Amino acid sequence: MSEREFQNQFNKLLEKINTLPSDQQNKLKEIASENKGRHEQMKKTITELQDSLDYLRVSVKYLVFDLEATRRENKQLRSLLERRPEGDA
Repeated sequence: MSEREFQNQFNKLLEKINTLPSDQQNKLKEIASENKGRHEQMKKTITELQDSLDYLRVSVKYLVFDLEATRRENKQLRSLLERRPEGDA
C-alpha cells in the first residue's frame, strides 16, 4: 500500500468514526491514532533499512574493486618474480 493509499484509507476511517456515537468515537480515534503512529514508525524503520542496504551495497562494491585490484597487483608481482633470473634471489 502506498503512502497516498494509506492516507486515503485512514481519512475514510476517521470519517466513519465521526459518524459513530461520541462514546465510541474516542476509543476508536485513540486506536486509529496509535496505528498511524505505528505506521510512521514502520516507514522510518524501512527508510533506515533501505539506507543501510544502500551503504552495504556500496561497501561490497568497494571491497570487490579492492579485491580485483589486489589480484591484478599480485599477478603482476608474480610475473615479475618469475621473469627474474634464478641467481638474483
